[in-house]
Amino acid sequence: MSSAKDARSPPSPSLDEKHDNSQHVIHSAGAKTEGTKVLEVKNADLAVALTSTQLDPLSWASIQLYLILVVAFMGSMSNGFDGQVMGAVNGMNQYLNYFGISGTDAGGGVGTATALIFGIYQIGSIVGVLLAGPLTDGKFGRRGGMFIGATIILIGAIVITTARDKSYLLGGRFVLGLGVSITATACPSYVVEMAPPQWRGRLTGLFNTFYYAGSMLCTGISIATARLSTTTSWRAPLAIQIVPAGILVTFVWFLPESPRWYVSAGKSDKAAQVLAKYHGNGDVNAPLVQLELREFEESIKLDASDKRWWDYSELVNTSNARYRTLMMLMMGFFGQWSGNGLGYFLTVLFKNAGVESQERRLVLNFVNTIVSAIGASIGTSLCDTVGRRTMWFWGTFASACTLIIVTVCTALFGESSANPDGANAAIAFIFLFGFVFSFAYTPLQALVPTECLANNTRAKGMAMYSLAVSCAGLVGNYAGPIALQNIGWKYYIVYVCWDIFECTMIWFFAVETRGRTLEELNDIFESPNPVKASLTKKKIAVVEKGGQVEVMDVEHEVV
Repeated sequence: MSSAKDARSPPSPSLDEKHDNSQHVIHSAGAKTEGTKVLEVKNADLAVALTSTQLDPLSWASIQLYLILVVAFMGSMSNGFDGQVMGAVNGMNQYLNYFGISGTDAGGGVGTATALIFGIYQIGSIVGVLLAGPLTDGKFGRRGGMFIGATIILIGAIVITTARDKSYLLGGRFVLGLGVSITATACPSYVVEMAPPQWRGRLTGLFNTFYYAGSMLCTGISIATARLSTTTSWRAPLAIQIVPAGILVTFVWFLPESPRWYVSAGKSDKAAQVLAKYHGNGDVNAPLVQLELREFEESIKLDASDKRWWDYSELVNTSNARYRTLMMLMMGFFGQWSGNGLGYFLTVLFKNAGVESQERRLVLNFVNTIVSAIGASIGTSLCDTVGRRTMWFWGTFASACTLIIVTVCTALFGESSANPDGANAAIAFIFLFGFVFSFAYTPLQALVPTECLANNTRAKGMAMYSLAVSCAGLVGNYAGPIALQNIGWKYYIVYVCWDIFECTMIWFFAVETRGRTLEELNDIFESPNPVKASLTKKKIAVVEKGGQVEVMDVEHEVV
């Protein structure tokens, strides 16, 4: 065992010491107390730094950080508006009649016309992928990507709000998808890079939870305006999408840039200032700040491929990169095909379950949004405790179980059945599905891909994630209305079977990222068995002796 460092030297271990069983002096204790505490951790170096750098969640710097991140959360809120508003107005007869869309017998728009209106949004998102990576990695940084994406969303929202016919509606939906694709790359990248490591899971998970803030506001407005006989009934909910995009456009340039982007741009001094303020209690020499800076500088590769906007080869050119990309793609497709795609057509699902009133279908849609938001909030609060892999597996398994019950209840008691209790049971389990899906997937959809992607590929990787989400959404949103028109409740069985397949993939391939620095995950993905490596914990002894606190590696174990 090597000797401990002098307490006056830089307190974080060097990168060369990361895998030594060394003892590290964390800090001067300031009091002559003696004692030993044994802790189970996944990253000894991070434990050293975090023990020395305790952040006050109610300090002025922390409150500033929350407000900064709320601005970035508007990117998720914009997406939430679209995800809910189209499902809401699709259940309004005023909207269906204005655009000549069939579907009054189904309680909402179904068939090819509705499929095209929903699907064109995903096509815009696919096109946006070509721009998202370069804009977010470019000279204007993460803030530039957020600003451009939000500006495009504003244009799309104005077009669909003032739509005179289907061509306006289709054009506006395409532009909206284009803008959301860019903000879906820039905003979560910014959030995960600004969040302190000890809060990263909750703050990044909270980003996706803001989806439901947009959903609830939009659904509430839809219930109020649905009683109107004019086009305001559906134009008002569409117009509300302007609000979060407007907030993002207005305030984004007042935000600090991501410290990781600063380092990649050769501005390490500015990165140190941001890290010191929000991660180190104002101390640029804080152990956590120094550890993050060293790891940033090691992981960031300023090579030629980063400067070629069209070169995505670093996502697949090594086994490390391919495994990271696999994790990102799994979340991209699983997050869209676990049954949540039915959310666009909830009013149709409620009709299938026996609900005849348009107003009651909209109210039930609103209640479902609240239930889902509660699930997302609980999941966000627990993702740093439970772990990403555990939440992902059991959340998917529970989603499959609830969808099985929805399918059986709808088949037996829905549609023309005169059994209201059976129909209510189907509705209850639709709500329960929304809860368990949101509990697991809402925080993880932003967290898993941003954590798994390396810094030098994060923006381009998130662009590819947006592409995967868009392709999966295009299939679901185009096939959904047609399938619901032709086979009704039997369409749910497809999602049940797919959820079971997802559980198998997650069990064998999903890596646990909790308790690691973003840069340390490189060692996990380099391992011959990344899943096993990600579940390995260390036992360390925290020793208070002679006015100093030392950390010593005790043993390793796999959990």
